[in-house]
Amino acid sequence: MAHVWARREDARLLTGRGRYVADIVVPGCLDAAFVRSTVAHGHLREVDCAPARLVPGVRGAWSASDLPGLPPVPFTVLAGLSARDAVAGHEWPSLVADRVRYAGEAVAVVVGDDRYRAEDGVAEVVARIDPLPPMVSAAEALEGPVSLFDGLGNVALERSAGAPIDEAVWRGAAVVVEARYRQQLLLPSPMECRAFLAVPEGDRLTVWCSHQAPHRLRRELAEALDRPVRRIRVVTPDSGGAFGSKSATFPEYVTVAFLAVATGLPIRWIEDRAESLLAATRGRGQDQRVRLAADAEGHLLAYELRIDADVGAYPHIGAGLPMQTARMSTGVYTTPLGHATLRSVLTTTTPTYPYRGAGRPEATFALERSMDVLAQRLGMDPAELRRRNLIPPERFPYETPTGRLYDSGNYAAALDLALETLDYDGWRAERARRRADPAARPLGIGLSCYVERSGGEKGGLHEFGSVEACPDGTVVARCGTASTGQGHETTFASLVAATLGLDASRVRFLEGDTDELADGVGSYASRSAQVGGPVLRRAATTLIDRARERAARLWRLPVGEVVWSGGVLLYRRDGAVTLDLGELVAATGPLRVDDRFETDMAFPFGTHAAVVEVDPDLGTVRILRLVGVDDCGTILDPAAVAGQARGSIAQGIGQALYEGVPYDEAGVPLLPNGLLDYLLPTFTEMPPVEVRETVTPTPWTELGAKGAGESGCIGTPAAIVNAVADALGVTDPDLLRMPLTPDVVWRAARASGTGSSPGAGAVSAGSLPGAGADSEAGEDL
Repeated sequence: MAHVWARREDARLLTGRGRYVADIVVPGCLDAAFVRSTVAHGHLREVDCAPARLVPGVRGAWSASDLPGLPPVPFTVLAGLSARDAVAGHEWPSLVADRVRYAGEAVAVVVGDDRYRAEDGVAEVVARIDPLPPMVSAAEALEGPVSLFDGLGNVALERSAGAPIDEAVWRGAAVVVEARYRQQLLLPSPMECRAFLAVPEGDRLTVWCSHQAPHRLRRELAEALDRPVRRIRVVTPDSGGAFGSKSATFPEYVTVAFLAVATGLPIRWIEDRAESLLAATRGRGQDQRVRLAADAEGHLLAYELRIDADVGAYPHIGAGLPMQTARMSTGVYTTPLGHATLRSVLTTTTPTYPYRGAGRPEATFALERSMDVLAQRLGMDPAELRRRNLIPPERFPYETPTGRLYDSGNYAAALDLALETLDYDGWRAERARRRADPAARPLGIGLSCYVERSGGEKGGLHEFGSVEACPDGTVVARCGTASTGQGHETTFASLVAATLGLDASRVRFLEGDTDELADGVGSYASRSAQVGGPVLRRAATTLIDRARERAARLWRLPVGEVVWSGGVLLYRRDGAVTLDLGELVAATGPLRVDDRFETDMAFPFGTHAAVVEVDPDLGTVRILRLVGVDDCGTILDPAAVAGQARGSIAQGIGQALYEGVPYDEAGVPLLPNGLLDYLLPTFTEMPPVEVRETVTPTPWTELGAKGAGESGCIGTPAAIVNAVADALGVTDPDLLRMPLTPDVVWRAARASGTGSSPGAGAVSAGSLPGAGADSEAGEDL
C-alpha cells in the first residue's frame, strides 16, 4: 500500500506563501492582548482598566466585572478521557473574577487598533491580588493546607484499572522492583503559538483558528455564546504545529469571540512566545510509584502502578489523561496481574492538556525503566528479559489485565530489528572494553519496548469523509480531520487518487472548514490515517460503484457490462464506448458520496534503542546512536511516517535530556529569558538516528493503518535514560530524574561511584560499532 508521493504543501510553505491566522486580512480588524496574573495563587481584589482606556489606539479594556455575560470555558467532552465529575464545581473562567489559580491566568483584556497599542494598554491596567500559598506539584497540593476550590479538596478525580493484587503475590516473588519516577511538566512548543480571529458577519460568526478539531471548536463556541451551531463557521488555515496543545477551547477564544459578537467588530488574538511559555497548557506531570514482580527466571508475575498527576488549576481533559497511563501500564508484556490507580490533583499551574503521546509516554517510561532495574537485579541481559516476556503474535487479539484489547502485534520482530540495526552485540563489546579501561568514558546501552493506542477511545472513533466528482473531470475529497503539519493535503488526496486510478493532480483535498464539511472529529490521538484514510477510501470506492450504475442506466446496460478504468467508464464488450467521469457528471448531474466510518482503536508498537557516552566529571550525555523501530500497520505514505518518527524522536530527546518547566518559590515559571531558559533540542543536538519499521496491519480496517505520529515521544525517553543508567551503573532509579541535566548526571555519577574520567578515552567514528561510511557517530555533538 505504501507509495512515494510528492508533498503538495512544500512549495507553498517553503516559499512563504502559507496562509496562517496571522495572515488573514480583515478590514477594520482589531487586536486583543491579555492582562495576566503575575501571582500563582491569590484572591483578586481589584482590576482597574480605566488607565488603559486612555491610551491612544486602545478601543476598550475589560475585566470580568465589566463583562457580566462573559461565559466560562466550555468543558471538552472526549470519550474515554473526559470526566464530568472531575469538572463539576471547578469552573474555568474566561477572565478571573475572584481567585487567581495560576501565574499567567487572564484577569483582563485590552483591544486596540493593533497589538502594539493593545500591549500599551495592558501595561496600564492595575490588578491587586492578595497572595495565597502556591502548590506547583501534586505532593504539595496533597499535603498543603489550602484548596484551590473551597470545600472541594485538591483531588479532582480518582480511578483505577485492573484488579488489586494480593500482597501474597509480592511476598512470594523471587524479585520485586520498587521505584519512583517523575514525569516533568513540558511545554508542547509548536512553531506557531495559539491564534484566533473572530469575524462577525451579520447573524453569523466566522472564526479562523489554528486548531486540531474545528467542528468541536464550533460546537463549544456555540454552547458558550448561546447561539445555534449553524450560525458559527470555523476555518483552520495553515498551522504551524500543535502536538495536542491546540485541541481545546481556551479562555482567550471565548473572550475574543464574546467581544467580537458584542461589539460587531472583528478581533484577533495571536499568542506570542512569552505568553505561550507562561500561560499555554503543559503536558505530562506525573509522580509514579511502581512495583514489578518476577520469578527467578525473569518471567513477570505482577505489575502495580500508582499515579499522582498534577493536572493544573482546572481539571478539563487533563484530569482524564492519567487514565491512558493506567490502561496502558502493562505495555508489551504478558503480565498475569496488573493494577493501576490514579489521582488527578489540582495544582497552581497552567492546566495540563494532551501533549504528543498523552499518557502513553508516562506508562512506557515507568515500565521500561523498571524492566532495566529488574534485569540488573536478576543479572540478566535487558534484551533477553524483554524477549522472554513479550506477548507472542499468536496471542492477538490480546486483552491486558488493565482492560485494553490489543488488535495485532509482533513485538519480538520489532525488538530483533532494533538490536540488529543498532549492532547490539558490537556495542556491548565496546562497553566491556571501556569498562576495562579506567581512562575511557563510560558507555551505556538502553532499550525501550512500547505499545500505544491510536484512534481515540470508543464512542469518539468515527470520521466523516466525502468524495465528489466535478463536471471538469476533477475530484474533490473532503475529510473531517484537521492537519497541523502532518501532510494530509498530500496523503489523503493521493490515497483517493490511487483508489480511483487517477493522477493525483486531478484530486483536490479540503478539510478544516465547517461550512465545507457536514461533520468532523479532527486530528489528535494519531487518528487521522487510521480513521480518515478508510472513510475516504470507502467513499471513493462507492463513487466508482455509483458511476458504473449511472453509466449503465445511460447506456441501458447491465451494471456488470460497465467497467471503471482510471476515471473512464467503458462498455465491457468492446471498450469502444467510453465516458469520462466529467462527462458522466455533466450528463447525469452531481455525483458525490458522503460517508462516516467508525472503528475500534489500534495499538502501534515498536522498540527504541540508544547508545550514550557520559562524562562523569561534567555530567554531559552524548548520544552516539539512536534507533527507532516502529510498527504503525500499513504505511500509506513512507515519507510522512518517517518525518513523524524523527520529529517525535526529537521531542523524546527533549524530555529525556533538556526540557522541563521550573518554578520559583512563589509558584511562577522560571523562564524569564524564554527559549534560552526552556531548552528545546535543535538540529545541533540531534544524534545519528536510524528509523526502521515492521508492518503488522490492524485487522479492524481494510487499509490496516495504525497511528504513526507519537512513537518517538513514547519510546525514546526511557531508552536514553536506561542507557545513561547503564553507563553509570546506577541501581537507584530515583537518581536519574528527567531531564538529565549535567547537574543530575553529575550527582548520579558521584552517588553510583562511577570513576573520574580524564576524557582521554575518545574513540574515532570508524572504530565504533555500527559506524559505517554514512555514520555521524564520531562527531562531537
